[in-house]
Amino acid sequence: MDALRCPICGDLGWLRRDVPVGDPNFGVPIPCQCQAAQRSQRSREQLFALSRLGERQRLMTFETFYTSDIPYDDTVISAPQQRQEIYRSLRQAREAAQRFAEEPHGWFVLLGENGCGKTHLGVAICNERIRRGEAVLFQVVPDLLDHLRSAFAPNSSLTYDELFDQVREAPLLVLDDLGAQSSTAWAQEKLFQIVNHRYNHNLPTVVTTNVPLEQLDSRLASRMTDRGSTLLLIKAPDFRGDTPRRLPAASGVPPSARGRGPHGR
Repeated sequence: MDALRCPICGDLGWLRRDVPVGDPNFGVPIPCQCQAAQRSQRSREQLFALSRLGERQRLMTFETFYTSDIPYDDTVISAPQQRQEIYRSLRQAREAAQRFAEEPHGWFVLLGENGCGKTHLGVAICNERIRRGEAVLFQVVPDLLDHLRSAFAPNSSLTYDELFDQVREAPLLVLDDLGAQSSTAWAQEKLFQIVNHRYNHNLPTVVTTNVPLEQLDSRLASRMTDRGSTLLLIKAPDFRGDTPRRLPAASGVPPSARGRGPHGR
């Protein structure tokens, strides 16, 4: 026989109030607290599904974001002072991302080269908001533009207008890898429409990019850096590549959270 999951209600899901006979509430069942926990878990699962995050990204949290004691290969980073500067940059980025996740407002822009942890922090913000029962939407910019193009197809399950509105109106939007998209006039205009709408309506938005701001469309850059914006440059090297640049991760972090390095893009 399986062990009881809830010792309070015996897995019945309901309790009866301890009141005397004749009380209006006598015999009236009330839901056990385990039901509330189950509902909360179902809600989080639904929010995660709507976020467009992948299963692997469940493990990209603030707790699994490395900020110190990263055993760099000496051929990559040899000077102790340089390592400490990198650690400091990673800690500052994580702390700023945590503050934003607690109360999202304005624009949160993460800059840095590939592999420094920008995507990890963007996903961690999503996971924290989902944990709090809030809806988010995560979009890799090149993939988003591909989805918008495919939405014009007659057999598309989602119309272009529906998808476009989902992105424009998301309570919190993470645009990952801005600048990696093809620079066609159509792509630039679609991105501007999304960014401009969210800017005008003061909708919280996270952007990650490895492209210097001056090389982005000036219309995008001006809105990303205007009022209420937080810009952070993560000064850390690319942890990924064909040749591993670091030793195995420290204990205490699930192996599936490590991937090819301590951070995503």
